[in-house]
Amino acid sequence: MKVYLTHTPEALANYYGERALAALRQVAEVRLNESGEHPAGRALAAAAAGCEAIVSYRQSPGEAETFAHAPDLVAFLRCAVDIRNVDVAAASAAGVLVTQATPGFIPAVAELVLGQMVDLARGIGAAAAAYHRGEVPPARMGRQLAGSTLGIIGHGAIGRYLAPLGLALGMRVLVADPKARPEDPRIEHRPLERLLAESDVVVCLAVATPETENLLDAAAFAHMKRGALFLNPSRGNLVDEAALLAALESGQLGGVAMDVGRAPDQMPTPVLARHPKVVATPHIGGLTPQAIEHQAFDTVRQVAALAEGRLPEHAVNAARATRLARLGIALPG
Repeated sequence: MKVYLTHTPEALANYYGERALAALRQVAEVRLNESGEHPAGRALAAAAAGCEAIVSYRQSPGEAETFAHAPDLVAFLRCAVDIRNVDVAAASAAGVLVTQATPGFIPAVAELVLGQMVDLARGIGAAAAAYHRGEVPPARMGRQLAGSTLGIIGHGAIGRYLAPLGLALGMRVLVADPKARPEDPRIEHRPLERLLAESDVVVCLAVATPETENLLDAAAFAHMKRGALFLNPSRGNLVDEAALLAALESGQLGGVAMDVGRAPDQMPTPVLARHPKVVATPHIGGLTPQAIEHQAFDTVRQVAALAEGRLPEHAVNAARATRLARLGIALPG
């Protein structure tokens, strides 16, 4: 079968990798995106003409226009967990299968959070930047994480991985999640407001949904201890950025670390990223070879299943993917 890979050359190197590409070529004829652009709509349909599958980078959306104008397309395979910019209803109406990848970035994101916590507590990045400028930074008093309280908003896969790391650092660990409670008795479950009030360091790992839009707003920041540290490695739309900036300016927050924001491709917003109390990274939480290969190889296995006439794992609309019949795949009963 023929597959169109939407990753630009840079995205291909950073978010798919040579090993996965070689494996994909063993199970399908692969057409690469050499345009340097992230195709969308009719442009994506045209680029993928003649292909039964599209393997999509996160910046190439699955829009209704694509599904309506891609008569050869059988499956749209997202090389990411997040499918919010895939119009699943439109894909289903066209009979196109949509799949997603599984989270292979859990250790990578948790490790970045640990690094940012230490940086906020000790000012490592700021001191290193001063030395790089040829300056001698002042020796400033830092914070000790051991003995402090870590509050984790969300007890999903990353939260469950991060919490024991906080315990290993000697921190008291609190969790706020209305749908999940920690099994480890050393990890304390709290309502969100109490977690905010009791924590010295707050890490936002909530799932981004319409209900959690601006979950961290002015009222939430006001509930936090004055001078507390706040980290967001999850999604930018969880945070009211005007309220975040106000909390930084007023001193309510002692420091912020962010790997995401409301800039394009979920990058930190520049006006916040340049603030002297902010440690910002350009959406690199899952950018390790192990993490990107995990998701890339998910798509390789999905393509292989399609080529062999099997329903791939992690399908989100299999019951409506009528074009699977072209590959001899029966819809689930």
